[in-house]
Amino acid sequence: MKTTLYVKNLKCANCEVIIINVLSKIKNISNVFIKNKYATVTFEHTSPKDVEVIKITLSKIGYPPFGEKNNFTKRKTYLSHAANLNEK
Repeated sequence: MKTTLYVKNLKCANCEVIIINVLSKIKNISNVFIKNKYATVTFEHTSPKDVEVIKITLSKIGYPPFGEKNNFTKRKTYLSHAANLNEK
């Protein structure tokens, strides 16, 4: 199955890298693709439950799907970028 979600806070290429790196590590998730211009995350999965896992994961890392609560500020998103860059 293939699903596309619209997400908040998707601003730059580093956001794309963070999302792809995190989602690609989740079981049953493959072919993660980002369209920054449209703020979409597309991925393939094996069951509808996988979509809920992705939504929760995206929210935890600061990119909640539209319709979900956005608990992150710009500063927190920026700090997550900095932390991610330091890991590389």
